[in-house]
Amino acid sequence: MNARIVMAVAALLSLAAPLPAQQPADPATLTIDRIFGGAEFRPATFGPARWLAGGAAYTTVERNAGTRRGRDIVRYDAESGDRDILVPAARLIPAGDSTPLEIEDYGWSADGRKLLVFTNSQPVWRTNDRGDYWVLELDGWRLRKLGGAAARPSTLMFAKFSPDGGRVGYVREHNLFVEDLATGRVTQLTRDGSRTLVNGSFDWVYEEELALHDGWRWSPDGRSIAYWQLDISGVRNFELLNETDSLYSFAVPVQYPKAGETNSASRVGVVSAAGGLTRWMQVPGDPRDNYIARMEWAPAVGGGAATPELMIQHLNRLQNTVHVMLADARTGAARVVFTDQDSAWVETSEAPVFVNDGRDFIWQSERDGWDHLWLVSRETGQTRLLTPGAFDVLGYRGVDEAGGWVYYMASPDNIAQRYLYRARLDGTGQAERLSPAAQAGTHGYTPAPGFRFAFHTFSNFDTPPVTELVRLPEHRVLRTLVDNAALRTRVGALRRGPSEFRMVDIGGGIQLNAWFIRPPDFDGSRRYPVFFSNYGGPGSQTVLDAWGGSNYLWYQLLAQRGYIVASVDNRGTNGHGRAWRKIVYRQLGVVETQDQAAAARAVGRLPYVDSTRIGVYGHSYGGFMALNCILQNPDVYSTAIAAAPVTHWKFYDTIYTERYNGLPRDNTAGYDRGSPVTYAANLRGSLLIVHGSGDDNVHFQNTETMVNALVRAQRPFQLMVYPNRNHGIATDGAARHRFDLYTRFLAEHLPPGPSGAAARLVP
Repeated sequence: MNARIVMAVAALLSLAAPLPAQQPADPATLTIDRIFGGAEFRPATFGPARWLAGGAAYTTVERNAGTRRGRDIVRYDAESGDRDILVPAARLIPAGDSTPLEIEDYGWSADGRKLLVFTNSQPVWRTNDRGDYWVLELDGWRLRKLGGAAARPSTLMFAKFSPDGGRVGYVREHNLFVEDLATGRVTQLTRDGSRTLVNGSFDWVYEEELALHDGWRWSPDGRSIAYWQLDISGVRNFELLNETDSLYSFAVPVQYPKAGETNSASRVGVVSAAGGLTRWMQVPGDPRDNYIARMEWAPAVGGGAATPELMIQHLNRLQNTVHVMLADARTGAARVVFTDQDSAWVETSEAPVFVNDGRDFIWQSERDGWDHLWLVSRETGQTRLLTPGAFDVLGYRGVDEAGGWVYYMASPDNIAQRYLYRARLDGTGQAERLSPAAQAGTHGYTPAPGFRFAFHTFSNFDTPPVTELVRLPEHRVLRTLVDNAALRTRVGALRRGPSEFRMVDIGGGIQLNAWFIRPPDFDGSRRYPVFFSNYGGPGSQTVLDAWGGSNYLWYQLLAQRGYIVASVDNRGTNGHGRAWRKIVYRQLGVVETQDQAAAARAVGRLPYVDSTRIGVYGHSYGGFMALNCILQNPDVYSTAIAAAPVTHWKFYDTIYTERYNGLPRDNTAGYDRGSPVTYAANLRGSLLIVHGSGDDNVHFQNTETMVNALVRAQRPFQLMVYPNRNHGIATDGAARHRFDLYTRFLAEHLPPGPSGAAARLVP
């Protein structure tokens, strides 16, 4: 009770008056309203687009030009650009209605004659995975809603056409169904689904930390369905308290396994698409202390008839060993064909692609000290390195088996950037960079089947993104799809401080990647405050030569007001090889904080930096880092803003925490040594903590614990609580309000401008 009183008072004290909603007379000057209050700096987007079979054409969604009601699905020839409206918006008006369906997502049957539309979506956990699905048959324009008469609105998930296009499978309220499109007959495949027994989808932690949403797969012949089943009954609820949506408060339970606690039990089964009993795969080990991290159907070797098999990635609870297994779909018998291990942790590989008539598959691993692609024999498990060199593969993009190439993202010479490469599938020859040298920055690709074409997006630190259609491998631009010219003009009119990428030497032969933005009127003979924005978590990066959107604009606003803004990637982050990444193992918050503080000290020695005015900000893991920075290094940082921070890893989920920190019972000292709660009594500077009380990811419990520690230590601080906001703290005006609060807090506690200059607080 006392802690809640302290928090309420602190929240009232820290709540600043909102900025007036107005446009500045000078278009070169940024304001919080311009950045967060409207669409002035919102980039145009492309899609959703889908490559059609063969890769020679694609479809995208465009606003209907005639009535402006609804959106058409338009087909484009990739080479020529010839355009035709494949599905007019008028064909997506349900019977008895006058408004076309709002297309949130869509997909095509294999023959391209049936369209599946997802609409009216609602959240499950962190994303909107449930909604309504409609099928439109282009032959005859028949439009029908899926689910049958028993289906309630917004209850279908992960609908997919069968390989022959005659049926659609989906998950509804924790069970699997198949619907025949010719007859409308709905066949229920599972009947035991409930809140605690989930078929074809996942619990909170599998979705968040293993990136698993869609939990079922059609077999290649369409006769069977493979699916995950999770028994969540042993997982305790974490109750989120909602005190604003009704007269009386109520609890919202979230099945959330804290580090060291009981996980869901997972298993994979195969059921006939016509109904019947499920055959469960015989995966060894306690299903609550192991994870089935990936599952896909494996092709028959040689393309002929063979025993249908599933490829399963079986990961132990410590996540330092992954067994790649092939399971007989008819008997359930499973055998290990390949094992990847690490003394710290292993990363699961995205769905492995089979090549060479199903005899080999591609695997991504750090087994040689760098994150590389390997060719693995399905029969023997023998490996062949496809991407040799002292660099990390930063994203697998696919295979052109006919041409003999594997495509991936990398940047061997500048880890802040991203480029498309390809290497020979037989492991011979030199890799080829396909992204043009003239475009230094970050490239992204959505390739067509066969890799003749790709949607290509490019941006850099100071330039908003452009999306083009390119022909590969020569990377010839066929046409611009989104140029964002208006946005570039608005950004170009801003009074911007110069940006710079550089290395920061922290001693011991360690250099950290960093970027800096200086004030537009920077005077090297004076001393400026430095404000660090950081994240710092395992495998992350903030030092990227890519457009940062509203964050970038906020940094420029701060630079306009007299701050040097910077970001540094500590050890544990991405791109420098295994040893660099995994030095943080079992000590989250220790090495990262030491690196950040060492970098801040080094920057503080620059002649134009006021070392008494150094601040730090972060959100989520970055909030954890901001707290650790100011509490472990009170001589370095005078100001910190921590948003949605983890404050002790015992409060976070099993999969993420145990991957990097081990089990709490085996690493009590490591958990405590990296916790900002441990160092609460060290606070000397100005601290603002911000959290959403409805955060289902980093629970408000973390901040409450930090508050209690600071109160016990009698240390002053400020707190802002956003009722019922989730981890992003962005809904119902919270993003604008939050960044306004940050900006005012900095103006008061980390005065802007060169030494001796008056603080400039501009609306």
